[in-house]
Amino acid sequence: MTTPPAGRPQPGAALSVPAGPGLRHGMVIDAGELIERFSRSSGPGGQGVNTTDSRVELDFDPSTSRAVAALPEAARGRLLDRLAPRLVGGRLIVVASEHRSQRQNRVVARQRLVSLLREAAAPDPPTRRPTRPTLGSQRRRIEGKKRRGQLKSGRRAVGDD
Repeated sequence: MTTPPAGRPQPGAALSVPAGPGLRHGMVIDAGELIERFSRSSGPGGQGVNTTDSRVELDFDPSTSRAVAALPEAARGRLLDRLAPRLVGGRLIVVASEHRSQRQNRVVARQRLVSLLREAAAPDPPTRRPTRPTLGSQRRRIEGKKRRGQLKSGRRAVGDD
């Protein structure tokens, strides 16, 4: 069996969330904290769709996770607040059913969970400081308006004198 590329989540193994904004050292979620459920996918797919359990539900509880508890207070609070609308009974459920293969759906579900956790832990972007337009940009704007006005006035019918 070939080994998958680095950074690709392995089904059944601990889930590694790489370091990034808000996660200075990344985090590793134990395999025991993730619950995988399998069911039959809906939609077209021929004979296989009625016989294989390829749909994957990945279930994760961020409030009791040791990996989330190990995060700094600010990152943990930000993560839990941003995930709150997606929680069902306090648990985060990620579903994948695009592929015909259960293994591929397991990998996709883990990738989605990683991206959700990274987005939720990222700090807010800096607020925009309003600035005044420069004198040059104001002049260019007015000159453009004058040119446009001259162009339009040149289209008017010339009156009989």
